[in-house]
Amino acid sequence: AGWFRRLLHKPKPSSVESLKSSHSGSSSPSSSSSSSAKSSSSSPGTSLATSSISLSPVSAVDISASDSPRWDKSYDVCICHSEGDVELVSELVSYLEGQPESFRCFLQLRDAAAGSAVVTELCDAVQNSHCWVMLITPSFLQDPWCRYQMHQALAEAPMANGRTIPVLKDVDHKDYPRELRNIYYIYMALKEKSFRQIRDTVMCYLRELCRSSTKSME
Repeated sequence: AGWFRRLLHKPKPSSVESLKSSHSGSSSPSSSSSSSAKSSSSSPGTSLATSSISLSPVSAVDISASDSPRWDKSYDVCICHSEGDVELVSELVSYLEGQPESFRCFLQLRDAAAGSAVVTELCDAVQNSHCWVMLITPSFLQDPWCRYQMHQALAEAPMANGRTIPVLKDVDHKDYPRELRNIYYIYMALKEKSFRQIRDTVMCYLRELCRSSTKSME
């Protein structure tokens, strides 16, 4: 498909500074368009697709301000996936990058530097991203590189603070990775709804990051 080829040939941002300047004049996105999906269940390792809580206007912050801690990392989202799921992941990346916030996504097939070691690229992508979306499918569970990247993300932020976002598709709850059992996941039944939940979860984390940074400076 043409959109798929365009996505894979999209140039990487030349620098974080260029992205900063392009967003410095943007206004704060409407709080009604962003929410964090939360589960009504109290047990970890269950779906958080049951309800959502809207952010209040008072809590809304501009994540794209020139001094935002968002720019401290090269990417907003790193997508961990198997090669067999590249088409679905490409649709997700197109969706996130097409949002008003222009989320910066790391897509290995597109953004990995030619000639670099796979391990180096995976580790760098994890360290240079705010959030990590893990598309857990049957192919993911069988891919050792996906497992490796998952472990790197958990080592980077072992506590469930919103940075690791597991997304289950065509996988039974009993096969949910043990390493992620303390983290709520999004179950992908309707693609469009799941994409919105991923976007809202990333937005919630970035807004909280900005609020925490503001408080620490006061």
